[in-house]
This record gives sequence, structure tokens and C-alpha cells, in this order.
Amino acid sequence: MIPECREVGVVNGLPCGDAVYFLTRYLLRPAGDSFDLLAVEPDPGATGLMRPVVAERLLADANEIAVHPDRVRLHDRALLLRLARASGRRCTIFTGIDEHVTFVLDPEDEPLPEVHVYDIEPPRPNLSAGVREMEALGLFGDLGIGFTHHVRDIREAGAAVYPCRAAGFPRTLDADPVEAGASVACCTTGRELIEDCHGVPFVQVDTCPLGQVDAEPFIARCCRSERRGLRESGGLFGMVVHWGDSPAQIFDAVRELVAAWRAREADRGR
Repeated sequence: MIPECREVGVVNGLPCGDAVYFLTRYLLRPAGDSFDLLAVEPDPGATGLMRPVVAERLLADANEIAVHPDRVRLHDRALLLRLARASGRRCTIFTGIDEHVTFVLDPEDEPLPEVHVYDIEPPRPNLSAGVREMEALGLFGDLGIGFTHHVRDIREAGAAVYPCRAAGFPRTLDADPVEAGASVACCTTGRELIEDCHGVPFVQVDTCPLGQVDAEPFIARCCRSERRGLRESGGLFGMVVHWGDSPAQIFDAVRELVAAWRAREADRGR
């Protein structure tokens, strides 16, 4: 359970007696160095901002509650879940950067789907790096998802020729001839370039991130624009973004993927 902060009140004196704000559904009542967590029901027949409580129930006592020491982004549900699970307590209380407060109760009961991100380096893995940067800003916080990054270092291919000079390789397809029998780290586009420009037999070490996919839902970067969008790869469901897509396009692609994946899982009855 992760309620919206507008539903959570903290007992700090009794300026209005036992009345609570009309939106309040949970109260954190100080207990030593921690809090007790209560579910409360404001009087449905009352009017005004502050209303008497007609029922309350203890959800977790101070011994079951941890208070996270740092300010966090409260809209980042995935972050809250990870931190709450790491606390080892049934309930963890969080204070936001804006001083609002919420909590996570029984975090193991909350699903946290993982989106698998496939990219390569060098040069900069723009998809993976972009997702990390947007996640750090809390832009995917409302989705309640996590990310697992699979970034392959193509230097480990040990090839004689690599895709481009931008990655700092000494011999590359965009600047050097390919000799017969050479090992070339490249994707389908690189293979077509060699066939068109050199016409020699060679050994390809495939570097396309889409070829790495072994889990779903996935998002992968590819230079073939015709592959862009929702698709299956090897029977696994995911999203392909273009090599040159902007952060805004990556952001939209992640959200489209998550919505499609959840609709797909709902149709399967999961």
C-alpha cells in the first residue's frame, strides 16, 4: 500500500481537538522515536475542513515501522518500494522534498514489474543513459516499474573492424576498407554497407541490441527505422526505439510500452 500524501496526516499537537482534515484516511501518531500508523474514518455526515473521527484501526505499531532518513521524490513509487523493501520493516515512512509525508505498508505485496533495457557501448548508450536520467528525476514514478539494464560493451567482441569513429575505435566501417576474412562488429546496416561498398566475405559479430533480447517486457535501441515501435522479438514483447530518438521520444516509448504490456497481461488474466 502506498497512499497519496494528501490522505496521510501526522499528529502534531491538537489544534482542532480530535478532528482531522476531511481528506485524511491515515494518521501517523508519534510513539517514541517512531510512529503508530492508523487508518481513520472521518465522519461522513460532517461538514467543513476538519471533521471528527468515527472509527480508527491500528495498521502497524512503532516496532513495525522504519522512518527513512532522507528526503525523497514521493511520486516515484518504484523508488519507495525498493527503499521500503530494504528497510526490513512492514512499514516505512517517507518525507518528500516538499515536506509532504507518505508511507509504504507491506511492500512485498506490491508488484514491481521490471522493464529490460537493451543497449550497447561505446559510444554513449543513449537509451540506457536516458532512461536512468529520467528515472532519477522521477518521470516514471507513477508507472510503478523498475528497470534492468543490459548494456553490452562491444569492445569485448575482439573484432578487427568496428562501426564508427565516434566510439574511438582505430579501424571502422565509416573510415576504413574491409579486407576479405576480417572480423567485423556490426549490425544488419553494417553488413549491408560492407556488401555494397566492399563485396568481400567477412565474419560478422552482431552488435544490434535487439539481438540481445532475452526477457520481456523490453525496450531496445536499433538503427533500423522500420523496426521502431511495439513488436515481438524471439517471441518476447517489447518496444524498439530508433538509434537517434530524443529523450522525449524515449519517454513516450517507455510509457506506451508499459501501457501495452499491462493491457496484454490483463487479457491473459494475470
